[in-house]
Amino acid sequence: MKRKVLYYVVFTVAAAGAAAGSWIASLKSPSAPAATAPAAGPAVDVSAIAADLQTMLASYRKIIVLTQDEATLPADERAHANRIGQQLFHENQERIGKVDAALAQLLASNKPGRFDALGTLLDYVESGEGLYDADRLAFRELMQSLLAQVAKDSSLPAIKLHKRISEDLDALAEIERNYEKEIRAVFGRFESRSIVLKREKWDSYVAYLKTLYRRDNILKEYGVVMPYPARPEAPAPSTPAPAPVEDGEIFGKTLPKKTVVLTFDDGPHRRYSEEIAAILKQYNAPAIFFSVGRNIGTLDAQGKARLNGGADVMRRLKQSGYVLANHSFSHAQLSKQTGDGLKAEILNTDALLRAVDPQRSSLFRFPYGARNREGLQALANAQLKSVMWNIDSLDWADPVPSSIADRVLRTVDKEGRGIILFHDIHERTVKALPAILDRLTAEGYQFAGWDGETFKVSDAAAPAPVQRTAATGYANSWAIVVGIDKYQKWPQLQYAVRDADGVGQLLVQKFGFAPERVITLRNEQATRSGILAAFHDRLAHGNLQPNDRIFVFFAGHGATRKLSSGRDLGYIVPVDADPNNLATDAIPMTEIQNIAESLPAKHALFVMDACYSGLGLTRGAANASFLRDNAKRLGRQMLTAGGTDQLVSDGGPNGHSVFTWTLLQGLGGKADLNGDGLITGTELAAYVAPAVSSVSQQTPAFGSLPGSEGGEFVFELPEESEFLNTSTAQLSNDAIALNTRLDAQASTPAATVVIKDLQGGETKLVAPAAVPVSNRQKAQRANDQGLLLYKEKQYAQAEAQFTEALKLRPNFALAANNLGFVFYKQERFAEAARWFENAVKMDPSRAIAHMNLGDAYARGGEKEKAKGAYKTYLELAPTGSGAAYAKQQLEKM
Repeated sequence: MKRKVLYYVVFTVAAAGAAAGSWIASLKSPSAPAATAPAAGPAVDVSAIAADLQTMLASYRKIIVLTQDEATLPADERAHANRIGQQLFHENQERIGKVDAALAQLLASNKPGRFDALGTLLDYVESGEGLYDADRLAFRELMQSLLAQVAKDSSLPAIKLHKRISEDLDALAEIERNYEKEIRAVFGRFESRSIVLKREKWDSYVAYLKTLYRRDNILKEYGVVMPYPARPEAPAPSTPAPAPVEDGEIFGKTLPKKTVVLTFDDGPHRRYSEEIAAILKQYNAPAIFFSVGRNIGTLDAQGKARLNGGADVMRRLKQSGYVLANHSFSHAQLSKQTGDGLKAEILNTDALLRAVDPQRSSLFRFPYGARNREGLQALANAQLKSVMWNIDSLDWADPVPSSIADRVLRTVDKEGRGIILFHDIHERTVKALPAILDRLTAEGYQFAGWDGETFKVSDAAAPAPVQRTAATGYANSWAIVVGIDKYQKWPQLQYAVRDADGVGQLLVQKFGFAPERVITLRNEQATRSGILAAFHDRLAHGNLQPNDRIFVFFAGHGATRKLSSGRDLGYIVPVDADPNNLATDAIPMTEIQNIAESLPAKHALFVMDACYSGLGLTRGAANASFLRDNAKRLGRQMLTAGGTDQLVSDGGPNGHSVFTWTLLQGLGGKADLNGDGLITGTELAAYVAPAVSSVSQQTPAFGSLPGSEGGEFVFELPEESEFLNTSTAQLSNDAIALNTRLDAQASTPAATVVIKDLQGGETKLVAPAAVPVSNRQKAQRANDQGLLLYKEKQYAQAEAQFTEALKLRPNFALAANNLGFVFYKQERFAEAARWFENAVKMDPSRAIAHMNLGDAYARGGEKEKAKGAYKTYLELAPTGSGAAYAKQQLEKM
């Protein structure tokens, strides 16, 4: 019988002693319980319950990963881990309640197959593939409730099922004992003992969980990315620490020495609250019970209290002398609530407590300890006082009572006084409490109560923008852009004009070149005389200055002629050139050299999407003072698409040649190899040349023209400000496929790239040393990289970049929105909503973030919240591009 499996597992674990973990069946992830029961008669569908059991287990595992080795975490990360762990726990409690109700409904249905259906669910708990014994502890409280429900039925199948569940609960108790020492050592997060306990079985379990989940990813799912730690500051001169003062909120740090306050959250529980009260009575220990309003009752439309069975528990606690206090109505995270919703969470429970006890206390505890200024003001208006804690039992996460007791006692020893946080909804808390009270009493601790006034004891502006540490130093930016498809005497091309237009648009739209300084020659305009006049006349008449830069792009035919000396000479071919008169009709590279040397501009970069050979090139070096030194040197550089007898590969994405497409991707940000927000001519070549060679028969060449002093043409990447949304365009599949191949050849910042020079030899390229930048600029760069990756549908990599941006700049609303949209695109709507909430909290004026938030709420089934977000969008942008859509969504709701 399958129920024997759980006993067999326990026996095996006990016999194995310190052997490796007792993981059942295989290393596969746990299989879900069967969706239907193999019953005689109609099968009963339990797929919804089965799915909830899977989710319960996942949350339980995440809680363990969050709290594992917590003592080693920085204080902020530990606080976030605890808060999100508690949120996971409370979500699981709601899920358990839902499953509990579904099981009760199933038992009451009198369907013939109901006991077989329950049997399939128990099969999963007892012998589910991939379950550790520790996993089964996640289902203990649910099984206890199921046992009580089955006991109400006196039929023979119910009696058999009751026996099976009882045996399973006994087995779970044995599992708890077998794991107790290992779990205690994991959850006991303070000073280590002299003898280190062996924890092979538990370590095997935790190691497995870490293959499924990472703490930073769990935090991120719940809207938290931890920033990089700040640099340590020099220690301040030693001064006596001031006496602690608590003004407003109470944490317990100002209590007299050896004084503690016992508090219990989340009840009342129909069983455990009164069991805890009975234990407290034995020690004559006062306590405060912070209750969730919906566990007591509801308010009708007239605001009248409708109390339930939880209110009876509260009355009995009051009669026993315990203090009743407010823990919100629904246990929501109130730091994210505002307005009437926030007030209702506080005041509705206050009204219910008054219905139970007109002299209810004025104490309030924020769920998860999460509060905002508006919430604190709402408390003050209601004449309520916030009570926090400084000693966390972690009973919501730790499944073993002795481990809970050990943690509390160690923390009390460390703190010397304080408010202890427990929860009166767990059997493990009931079991842990006597050991805690025994020890505290023996060591002379006193238990403080609330007398109506006291526990016997009285008591960031956004950073300024960081200026760039160096600038490229150009006065004006010029460009000559030439594209020829319709040659008169040479073969026609298809992509050259589109390539030229694409480059010209990028220069204007991304890099801020003034349109009037971008000289574009297409087809019949690009005669020999027209091209030369653009250099000699139009640039000269435009008042080209010594601190200017000029970018030259040519897309068309190239040719090579062998001179009598045996040397090759390359040409670019104008639209009117005759192949038989190359020497007179085309423009030789020697003339381009002369033009380059005659230009008064500081830096010039020639990019030729044409294949030819025949130009000697020189190289300059770069150092760490790159921008400063680069401003002193003339720079004349050239990048060509290929060499002699090579054909330019057309047929790239969006009607571009492969070379120009790669060039556009590089200038879009991929060629910033050292990540400093600057793309030099060398970096551009180091990205483009090997990438093009890897996907075509072309071998691009690069170098400095004669007369260059080693200066580098520099593009300064602008800060992207796009908030991702449903109208953000992504690349086509063929573009993504090509980019994947190109990026496989991408250079690393420190790598030396070997490419061709125009004589057919080789030249080595190394990107200049990165210009020092601030964390704010690094964050912007990470966000911009995330945008590129999102448009290529590389969601995991985009998520990593947006996460990096938030680590560097925690209040970066743009990155928060964009991270949320990556989740949204993957239909992870709960995570998306959390990050959109973060974005609008950081920057409430961003209308598009409110639109995104509305979409995430709507797709996640939270229609009322979606309405609020869409309405906020319309208030901020009543005539915005999304106004009609927002109105349409509201009409649907």
